[in-house]
Amino acid sequence: MLRLGDTASATEASLEPPLHPFSMSRRLGGEALGTALLLAIVVGSGIMGERLAGGNVAIALLGNTIATGTGLIVLITIFGPLCGAHFNPAVTLVFALRRQIGLGTAAAYVAAQIVGGVVGVWVAHAMFAEPILQISTKLRDGRAQAFAEFVATFGLIAAILGSIRFRPEATPMAVGLYIMSAYWFTASTSFANPAVTIARALTDSFSGIAPGDVPMFIAAQLVGALAALGVMRWFFTASPPLALSTDRARS
Repeated sequence: MLRLGDTASATEASLEPPLHPFSMSRRLGGEALGTALLLAIVVGSGIMGERLAGGNVAIALLGNTIATGTGLIVLITIFGPLCGAHFNPAVTLVFALRRQIGLGTAAAYVAAQIVGGVVGVWVAHAMFAEPILQISTKLRDGRAQAFAEFVATFGLIAAILGSIRFRPEATPMAVGLYIMSAYWFTASTSFANPAVTIARALTDSFSGIAPGDVPMFIAAQLVGALAALGVMRWFFTASPPLALSTDRARS
C-alpha cells in the first residue's frame, strides 16, 4: 500500500498484492472513488446513527465509528493495489516527502481526493433524502480541538509507516483500527484528513464541521503528519549493530 511514483515499475505499484502497474487515470480514479466511498460511509453512518440513536450521542458516535473503521479496512484492501489507497492529502504529502510518489502525481492525488470527498458527501445526502447542497453549522473550534487533530494525524501516519515497514499486509487493519480508537480518544473525533475535513464542511449533519474551523483543522493535521514523518524516520534510520559499535569503540 501507498508506494507509488510517477515512473512506478511492476514491483513498485503497491506493497499490496497483486503487484501490477496501473495507468495514471486508473490510479486517480481509484483515489477519487475510494475517497468518495469513505465520505459516503462517514456522513451516511453519521446521519443513520443520529436518526436511530434517539438523542443518545454516544450511540450515534459508536455507529459512526464502527462503520468508518470497518469501511476503511475494506477500501484500503480493495484500492491499495490499484492506487495506494491514500484517500488523504496528509498521507500523500508524507509519501511525496519520502520520494515514493512524484510531486506531480501527489498534486493530482490531492485534487482527486478533494473532489471525491465532496461527491461522497453529496451521495450520502442523496441516500438519506437530505438537501444535496449544505454548509455545516457545527462548531469544532478551540485549541484543544486543533491539538486533538495534531495527535490524531500523528498517530495515523505512525500507524501507516510502522505497518508498511514491518507488517505491510496488516496495513488496512492497522489503519482502520487506529481510526476507530481515535474517534474516541481524541476530542475532535479524529478527522486526521484534510480532504475529509473540507468535504465534511459541506454537510450540516452529525459529522459536519463549520467552514470557519476547517483551516485550523487542516493546519494541525499537516503539522501532525510532518511530525510523525520526522519521528518515524528517526526510529527507522539504520544504525550499526550494538556489538559492532562496541567493538569499534574499543579499537
